Amino acid sequence: MVQPRRRLRSLGFGTGVGGDAMDLKQQLIRDEGSVSHAYEDSLGFTTIGVGRLIDARRGGGLSDSEIGYLLSNDIEEKTAQVLAALPWTTKLSEPRFAVLVNMAFQLGIGGLLKFKRTLGSIEDGQYGEAAAEMLDSAWAKQTPERAKRLAQQMETGEWTP
Repeated sequence: MVQPRRRLRSLGFGTGVGGDAMDLKQQLIRDEGSVSHAYEDSLGFTTIGVGRLIDARRGGGLSDSEIGYLLSNDIEEKTAQVLAALPWTTKLSEPRFAVLVNMAFQLGIGGLLKFKRTLGSIEDGQYGEAAAEMLDSAWAKQTPERAKRLAQQMETGEWTP
């Protein structure tokens, strides 16, 4: 039985020569294309990236490890955005800072920054006031359970289950 790595080498993966260098990865990108958003393939099934079927009708989807990888990247990106836009947040406890990252995850950094009174209260250390302002918003009406949990976490500085 040929080992998977040896099989890939025999297919030319990573072994291109000279100016005509081609490997399996480059070949698949050439043949499938590389798209950074979901799209319908030639048969009408939802696909992403380099021909990655994610349409549940055909058994497509992401593995748990892929979902975790994407989530980690998103958390890293939102954390960097919050720190860049609100540098004073470095003084917050981890649970309180996480509330802002969670909100940026849901609303985008632009949406989070619209919470001017809330952010001002947080910066001033008025966490109970910030929590009340969070709950007095259209966001709280749209996602009430999430808003209640995050407001409690902001007020207490403790992780909420």
